Amino acid sequence: MEGKNKLKVVKMTSSSFLRTMEACIRTGIPVLLEDVGETLDPALEPILLKQTFIQGGRLLIRLGDSDIDYDKNFKFYMTTKLSNPHYLPEICIKVTIINFTVTKKGLEDQLL
Repeated sequence: MEGKNKLKVVKMTSSSFLRTMEACIRTGIPVLLEDVGETLDPALEPILLKQTFIQGGRLLIRLGDSDIDYDKNFKFYMTTKLSNPHYLPEICIKVTIINFTVTKKGLEDQLL
């Protein structure tokens, strides 16, 4: 889906995590954050809430201690290897959680 858009795959444990995020936000390249646990780095808060602002005619977002340009094409995805993660309500209201382990029948039962 995002392959044609040069999707960058990164882990929070990577030493270049924030630099990669910053570069992708500036250029509108989608990011997949892998192996997320049940808690998230507070540095992700502005991204999850899409806390952008306009300053000097530029669309910006605060990442860490810096205000960086925000490309409207930027998309952010996260995955976990946890089979049954229990996220706090504070996280659940900031993201859309999709359980890919649900079967077609189970999904039909949930929707009907």
